[in-house]
Amino acid sequence: MFQWIKQSSLPPIRLALILVLAFYTLHFPSPITFSLFGYILWRLLFKHSRAVIKASLMILLPFGLFFMAHHYLAAQTKRAAPETISHLQLVPATIGVNGDRLSFRARASGQTFQVFYKLKSKEEQSYFQNLTQTVQMTVHAEVYEAEGQRNFEGFDYQSYLETQGIYKIVQIEQIEAISPITSFNPFDLLAQWRRQVIVHTQRHFPDPMRHYLTGLLFGQLDKDFDQMRDLYSSLGIIHLFALSGMHVSFFVDKFRWLLLRLGLTKELVDWLQLPFSLFYAGMTGFSASVLRSLIQKNLANQGISGLNNLGLTVLISFILMPNFLLTTGGVLSFSYAFILSFIASDDLKGLKGSVLTSLSLSLGILPVLIWHFASYQPLSIVLTFAFSLLFDTLILPLLTLTFLISPFWKIAELNSLFIGLEAIIHWLAGIVQRPFVFGKPSLFILVLLLICLGFLYDSWKQPKIRVSLCLLLISLLFLTKHPLTNEVTIVDVGQGDSIFLRDMKGRNVLIDVGGKVSFTGKEEWQQGQVDSNAERTLIPYLKSRGVAKIDTLVLTHTDTDHIGDLIPVSQAFDIGQIWVSPGSLTDADFVQVLESLNIPVHVTTVGDQIPLFDSYLEVLYPMTTGDGGNNDSIVLYGQLLQTRFLFTGDLEDGELDLIETYPQLSVDVLKAGHHGSKGSSYPAFLDHIQPQIGLFSAGKNNRYQHPHSETLERFEERGITTYRTDQEGAIRFTGWRSWRVETVK
Repeated sequence: MFQWIKQSSLPPIRLALILVLAFYTLHFPSPITFSLFGYILWRLLFKHSRAVIKASLMILLPFGLFFMAHHYLAAQTKRAAPETISHLQLVPATIGVNGDRLSFRARASGQTFQVFYKLKSKEEQSYFQNLTQTVQMTVHAEVYEAEGQRNFEGFDYQSYLETQGIYKIVQIEQIEAISPITSFNPFDLLAQWRRQVIVHTQRHFPDPMRHYLTGLLFGQLDKDFDQMRDLYSSLGIIHLFALSGMHVSFFVDKFRWLLLRLGLTKELVDWLQLPFSLFYAGMTGFSASVLRSLIQKNLANQGISGLNNLGLTVLISFILMPNFLLTTGGVLSFSYAFILSFIASDDLKGLKGSVLTSLSLSLGILPVLIWHFASYQPLSIVLTFAFSLLFDTLILPLLTLTFLISPFWKIAELNSLFIGLEAIIHWLAGIVQRPFVFGKPSLFILVLLLICLGFLYDSWKQPKIRVSLCLLLISLLFLTKHPLTNEVTIVDVGQGDSIFLRDMKGRNVLIDVGGKVSFTGKEEWQQGQVDSNAERTLIPYLKSRGVAKIDTLVLTHTDTDHIGDLIPVSQAFDIGQIWVSPGSLTDADFVQVLESLNIPVHVTTVGDQIPLFDSYLEVLYPMTTGDGGNNDSIVLYGQLLQTRFLFTGDLEDGELDLIETYPQLSVDVLKAGHHGSKGSSYPAFLDHIQPQIGLFSAGKNNRYQHPHSETLERFEERGITTYRTDQEGAIRFTGWRSWRVETVK
């Protein structure tokens, strides 16, 4: 292949760019990807002779066939996934224990599965926490497909697993038997060794030191580190735990230094670096970022540098891990490497060079970062420089030495260093403002951002063009931050409610925040780290829409599935004011939470109005002080873009009060009360308001069977069009002068 590339006279980076576009066009076919691929292919090849084009196509064609074959085989494997499973071969390096929840990956019937199991005892928990060898399990289990995307711009767990070659989930109900097995597969051996050192570290080192050992040496962070992970993320330096260039350079350079000091020749060390690279990749979980760095390091030994090095790395990576560009880690790792290869220059030396490099890298990576995370921490430029220096020169060498001598001497006293480090992180997180929320750009805007940055790099020395491109970049970012459309979105928060409204002027209202209802107490060993629903659903959606501040948060009543995630939402966003009913303030626990937030609270009365959409939302209910329960829900009504909306919280019997109080109440879109329970949406109420559309916010397969079949029949009998989050995911109304309805599914 290298000889063909040399004969093609086409730089490897251009071949790599063509392959990257071909890959994305295959996986995400659209007019944008087809047009971009065709244009780039023409631009890169049209200047060359027929011989060069022929040689280039001889390289590109096998890769194209490889992509299609891999895509086809993946589809075939998905279709062939078994419906029942009785035996599983557990992959020990993937074990995760979080309270009484066990997760791991396992192989069966020639496929890999994501497996979950609820541990039955503390002894069972301890067994899996300390398990380091491959075992065969006989199980009674349910097999099903992973959940797909449920919110706009939301996480698609099914697609994520498919990038890992996993097409089904196994939920174990009962483990019948477990027996150890011996595998001589080198990849299985590496997985076992990795698991052994992780368990050894977790057993013998205290918190938080053990997290840094497993995270920075072996790429493994468990759920106990989630709080610190969030703090590192808020500071924009969580990537220090994503093993890549810094870690690879440290270990590979030390390996080479040791062998050269022992008297081995450089040529022999170059060859020995290959098996060492395989070993290191296996011990760190074969992540895309580590493999990318190792490939680049080995190519550099052959005198291949710069963009040629990166281009060949992309070509090799497509062979070793065909789906690497479908993962966030893979995209970010190669994006950083691409930008660094472009801006690398002898002129960028010293402190000034480091600052310019950091600024260029931050600007270049910005579109990719906001595509994946919708936000960016500006201070990460400085913090990354400072903490990278600290980790590279002190933390990483110290942890490596500590681990190597741990069989003889466990220097637990060093834990105070990491306690101090985390105290600094807490302090910084307390004084540094939240990351700036840009929103997630559309595919079209993302492509324009990348093209503008490319032209900006080429024409930096031309002031007029530079200024024009900078203004265009700012305009595109503004459109991402402030979408020029109105919206009313029923966010899918599972069994709960959360409704987001925003007009073209940027004013917004959030009605409820969802929350997870807890039914039974757990013993201490069963309790694990639990993410709130909002962290997986509501918060990512609002950030994807560029929201950094919630102007008005209306909490309709005090049920957990409506207000349970108030604290995580208040930590993620500024909140202008909170509206509550008088009856909600009779709940002492709720009042205590409100006081802790230090956010202005408005107690509603009938007739209160929230300006929105050149109109307003008006409070219709409750008329008296209630108990903060379902029938004390705040009811909001508004004529928004000539469409009359009614949001009823969990109202049931209170619907009859609305009939009596508002004899002329007419509604186009009704958010059905209490998730469509049997006791809501009275026939008389539906006949009174005569809605055209009914919206139900309920969790998929919820234990209450919401929306109830009788309620659905009432809507069907009256010819009311219904939308349900449990079946269709999030529901969104968008438009300028009139509404268009769309759902995720």
